[in-house]
Amino acid sequence: MRITPFWKRATMALAFVGLASGSLEAREQIRIVGSSTVFPFASYVTEEFGKTTGNQTPVIESTGSGGGHKLFGESDALTTPDITNSSRRMKKSEFERAKQNGIQAIHEVVIGYDGIVIANAKKATTLKLTRRDLFFALAEEVPMKGQLVKNPYTKWSQLRKGLPNQKILVYGPPTSSGTRDAFDEMVMEASSKGMTEYGALAGKYKKIRQDGVFVPSGENDNLIVQRIVKDKAAVGVFGYSFLEENADRIKGATIDGVAPVPANITSGKYPVSRDLYFYVKGSHIAQVKGLKEYVDLFVGEKMIGDYGYLKKIGLIPLPKKEREAIRANWNARKVLTGTSLD
Repeated sequence: MRITPFWKRATMALAFVGLASGSLEAREQIRIVGSSTVFPFASYVTEEFGKTTGNQTPVIESTGSGGGHKLFGESDALTTPDITNSSRRMKKSEFERAKQNGIQAIHEVVIGYDGIVIANAKKATTLKLTRRDLFFALAEEVPMKGQLVKNPYTKWSQLRKGLPNQKILVYGPPTSSGTRDAFDEMVMEASSKGMTEYGALAGKYKKIRQDGVFVPSGENDNLIVQRIVKDKAAVGVFGYSFLEENADRIKGATIDGVAPVPANITSGKYPVSRDLYFYVKGSHIAQVKGLKEYVDLFVGEKMIGDYGYLKKIGLIPLPKKEREAIRANWNARKVLTGTSLD
């Protein structure tokens, strides 16, 4: 269900209050944007928060990590989001923009691990891929006879022996997504290392082909699941929790010989693993009712612990010491700095 962006509904009303009183008054409802990967976990916490604390259930929208950081960083005003979820760490450019726009304090919270999975329908051919396979399947240009050419590959079997003789069709995240950022870094850029044909872009090449082989599918990962279930020749790219949630219908490919299972993601053995985050505006804690309590609930063992509710829906917990450090940083209101993002 798509939720109408809260800032479209709230901006005029809050602006009127500000004109009448000279300043924006405290808000009664938390507003959250950001990552589609973090969305299911945050949605669970918002519902639990609304049921158990007596506060209003927060308004939450899946805008993608990039879209969330853009909205979050617009200003410190109460017309902007209090929290942005992110399936990758805040970029330094996003941090600097937020600072330039008057946001004085940002608190960073890591909630757990996630793996980016390459999945297809349960009844489709089981895929055993490498990051190099994915690169050559999806890159706009590929090396051939010492030069770069427009990607000619249309079937997996053309990449190397052992892959199925079926068309390459990949449904994946758009450029606004943190999942796309992580995929670009850990698959595309990592695979282009040592490919001298790319010159200065070797190790940095991430341009995805735009001839219909890769289909950007918005910020709704459930839609990708639906498409790959319907089309058994297609594969999808999304976070591990969606594989866990739909295990009766889809299966994950091995990547570089490693299966996308929690133990491999936690250890880092699975090569496309990452942390999940959310970011909180420090100035809003005192102005938005329940914001502190929402974060307290989210980072508690009840949610992100080894036996927490979020593990049941696909979150892979951090080690206990890391969880304790996350809570300690939040309780101390540790502020994110630009140097930590270098």
